[in-house]
Amino acid sequence: MSQFIINRLLQSVIVLIVMSGLVFAGLFMIGDPTSMLISPEATQIEQDALRKALGLDQSLWAQYVQFISHVATGDFGRSFLTGDPTITLILQRLPATLELAITAMLFAIVVGVPLGIWAGLTPHSKLSRGVMSGSMLGVSLPNFWIGLMLVMVFSVWLGVLPASGRGPTTSFGPVTLSITSLEGWRHILLPALTLAVGKAALIMRVTRAATREILPMDYIKYARAKGLSRSRILRVHVLKNVAIPVITITGLEFGNVVAFAVVTETVFSWPGMGKLLIDSIIRLDRPVVVTYLMLMVLFLVLLNLLIDVTYALIDPSAREKARS
Repeated sequence: MSQFIINRLLQSVIVLIVMSGLVFAGLFMIGDPTSMLISPEATQIEQDALRKALGLDQSLWAQYVQFISHVATGDFGRSFLTGDPTITLILQRLPATLELAITAMLFAIVVGVPLGIWAGLTPHSKLSRGVMSGSMLGVSLPNFWIGLMLVMVFSVWLGVLPASGRGPTTSFGPVTLSITSLEGWRHILLPALTLAVGKAALIMRVTRAATREILPMDYIKYARAKGLSRSRILRVHVLKNVAIPVITITGLEFGNVVAFAVVTETVFSWPGMGKLLIDSIIRLDRPVVVTYLMLMVLFLVLLNLLIDVTYALIDPSAREKARS
């Protein structure tokens, strides 16, 4: 297992280097950040001075090598716009994104797992078929459309929930949370539901498929032959084995929500990392964009590693594969 973890970490270093190079080159080709930072009336001398101050007068390769050398010492650079360390800007927005992602995934699990198991136990009932048809719709609809519809219904027509912002927050050291107050919950409900709809539908479908696959197994038949009650079979045998694919898909989707909740955070003006990324791309704030993407790649690699380890702890056969 330790060799497996070391290999994964080494792979993550390679992925980080390749990704940073691609992003760096892509942003280099898009445009000159100085055009967003200086007045249009500025002279050529002033523009050249700004480019030199930001290190943009060097070649792409020289800029990239300098960036990587600084990253190796823990320095991810400073924002072109504010001059603040990029890592500080991102970590300031991290609690808002994590709060939104965790809330959305909890909604998705609470809805998706029970409905998926129920649909797997009663696959031919009309209500089960209706649930699965609804899950197909949830997987197909884009997040921005779901968000706009929720805003239209609950904010415009009914006027019961706010359409934007995070609401009042409570600080716990460096972490700020909005779910500690009723007003905070009113603000987080719509963006969290927007993200939860598609994730709940996906979890529901995976749970149903796993349940249908497990029910014909010999150990389920043996448990029934022993006279075990249906609730005990469900609790001891079905749920334990359904948990393996559910943990996998939940972990992967949680990573997607944290890394790619850009559209939802933009629609609801949620002050998370996704909105910071969009603002930085628009303003060509290269250090923030590269730092964000590097941190997200590292986060997704570590999350996948955690999922694999958890999977191995639950499933003995997966543990043997990891050892080999």
